[in-house]
Amino acid sequence: MNTTEAPVRMPAPAVREHEAIGLSGIPAFFIGLAGLIIGAGIAGAAVAANVDDPNVLVMLAGALVMAVSAIALRGLFMVAPGEARVLQFLGRYTGTVRNDGLRWANPFSTRVKVSTRIRNHETATLKVNDADGSPIEIAAVVVWQVDDTARAMFEVDDFVRFVAIQTETAVRHIATSYPYDNHEESGLSLRENADEITETLSIEISARVQAAGVKVIESRLTHLAYAPEIAGAMLQRQQAGAVVAARTRIVEGAVGMVELALAKLAEHEVVHLDEERKAAMVSNLLVVLCGDRATQPIVNAGSLYT
Repeated sequence: MNTTEAPVRMPAPAVREHEAIGLSGIPAFFIGLAGLIIGAGIAGAAVAANVDDPNVLVMLAGALVMAVSAIALRGLFMVAPGEARVLQFLGRYTGTVRNDGLRWANPFSTRVKVSTRIRNHETATLKVNDADGSPIEIAAVVVWQVDDTARAMFEVDDFVRFVAIQTETAVRHIATSYPYDNHEESGLSLRENADEITETLSIEISARVQAAGVKVIESRLTHLAYAPEIAGAMLQRQQAGAVVAARTRIVEGAVGMVELALAKLAEHEVVHLDEERKAAMVSNLLVVLCGDRATQPIVNAGSLYT
């Protein structure tokens, strides 16, 4: 799989986040409070001026000022750090407020809270078949954050569940695209190429969740193993491979030592050996050097050929 290409293509988003039209909440609060006080003062003044026959129009004006001020105060709302408010008026998306603190917006709009904090999701341990058809167990964790609140709210039904399902789908796809172990063959494997695999996983998850306005920060495999029914056989295979590799290294070293011994004997003319004796010497040295048990030396007290 080419890590530079997105493995999936999602439809273009119908809506994108933009800043909502609003004001700082503190001035709006004092303006609304002043309106309530002024309206109450107007109504009270109308009653005080003529208790028996108060001016109804003035009282209605005062009541209207109070009602407008009360409605305006309904536009106040709090935004905590690490969250945003998505505003919607008459079914239409009107913008997002990300500035924390006391804010004011259209009092008739609905304001839905969306967390923009960094979250993580860990998949359950999934049992799938790798590229070789061997059953394996795999799990991963993805660190993500809402990047576009409008798409998170309006492009998918539940963006948290959407991220969970798409992450599991991506992990399954990655697990079936690579073998658990390449067994000395060329190519990537899940066990030996963790960095490349996690990079590919991050790219695929990002491509799958971008429709929900989610940004993937990091993803990692947290569990990777053969399924229990074949774990024993695969362990024996790995042990056999390790034994073969170790024996190969021992033989290579032993052959080098034999060559060095024969070269030193010939260089210093310690003893002259014919081809038959050289072959016997090579055989004995290889037995001593390559054997997995300690050898018992036999001292020849006679001549070289007896």
